[in-house]
Amino acid sequence: MEQAQCFFYDYFISIGISDLSAKYFNMMVLLLILLVFIYLADRITRRILINLFGKFSEQTKTNFDDLLVNNRAPSNIAHLVPLILTIKLFPFVFKDFPQFETNILMLLKVCAIVLTLWIIRSILKTFEAYFKTLPRLKDKPIDSYIQVVMLFLWIVGVASILAILINLSFLKFFTTLGAASAVLLLIFKDTILGFVASIQVAINDSVRIGDWITMEKYGADGDVIEINLSTVQVQNFDMTITNIPTYALISDSFKNWRGMTSSGGRRIKRSIILKAKSIKYLSNDDIEKLKKIELVTSYLTQRQKDINASNTDKSVDKSVLINGRNMTNLGVFRKYLQTYVEQHSAVNKDMFIMVRQLAPTSQGLPLEIYCFSSDKRWENYEYIMSDIFDHALAAVPYFDLEIFELNAGLVE
Repeated sequence: MEQAQCFFYDYFISIGISDLSAKYFNMMVLLLILLVFIYLADRITRRILINLFGKFSEQTKTNFDDLLVNNRAPSNIAHLVPLILTIKLFPFVFKDFPQFETNILMLLKVCAIVLTLWIIRSILKTFEAYFKTLPRLKDKPIDSYIQVVMLFLWIVGVASILAILINLSFLKFFTTLGAASAVLLLIFKDTILGFVASIQVAINDSVRIGDWITMEKYGADGDVIEINLSTVQVQNFDMTITNIPTYALISDSFKNWRGMTSSGGRRIKRSIILKAKSIKYLSNDDIEKLKKIELVTSYLTQRQKDINASNTDKSVDKSVLINGRNMTNLGVFRKYLQTYVEQHSAVNKDMFIMVRQLAPTSQGLPLEIYCFSSDKRWENYEYIMSDIFDHALAAVPYFDLEIFELNAGLVE
């Protein structure tokens, strides 16, 4: 480079150009040569590194190297070679103009910092994508951790660039920056809150990617698809996307359905409202009629035997039906539903099963079915619940009971 510099300078002097002009022309020619050389070095280095990474990734079983290529890590690393060559060679170009050398060196330092940050970013993006492929980490908020690291690195990088531009030592620059900490805290308030929330969410394991959460305040009801430093993205069941501030997960209440999805069943809890005036004692004729219903035949036989024995022992006057012990159509219907639900193929028999009366209301008497479906998928769950209540509603008239209907109640 030094011989070329002397050659061009001597050539311009020999053709009658003044000393200063010859130095300028010499600098421009050498700068052009340097730019062409750097461009070719960058292209060649990138081609070599990308080919090497490509061949290496084909021979390995892990997909980490493939992700490095996808995130352009080899391409970014290749830029280091022309940058180093530029730092080494540019003093020869500006040998006759030392006043330019300081500014160019400052610019190259800034480029080095930006390139370093870009290389680290591509590597961190690779780790982020790789961790998401691991079963034990795919539901963790990896995005938040990567963003925290990148945020810290960008702060350090930008501070370093500013320190270089104003010709101030890095330590002194940060000391000066401390005076403006209140302003920085205000600017990065949401980021700091999101960072704290991400740590608490991860430690408490309150939300994972893939969890079904409900947060009425933000209109969210669906699956968590991403957790990052500032927002949690929820894909609702109507396929819309709701963005929730990450810190809202620790400041506001929400419902996480993970306990249901990881359990043995999904709860069915729904009531049939019966007209109170349709409830009655059962006569012997009513009982004989109901014995034809197979699910309660044995129950009615044994129950009638026990009641008759009790009433006989106590010499109860059964000319009035209310005297002594009796069965009601509601009680038999409740037993029927209990037996039906216990034998239903889609109900989890290892979990709680109950048919119970709730407190009477102005509409009537609610009879609640409480159980758990074995299939927790939403579509199948709704089908199972509908199947149970289709049968229950159709069975009501067989027990001389009536279902409350608002219009019918007003007419009567």
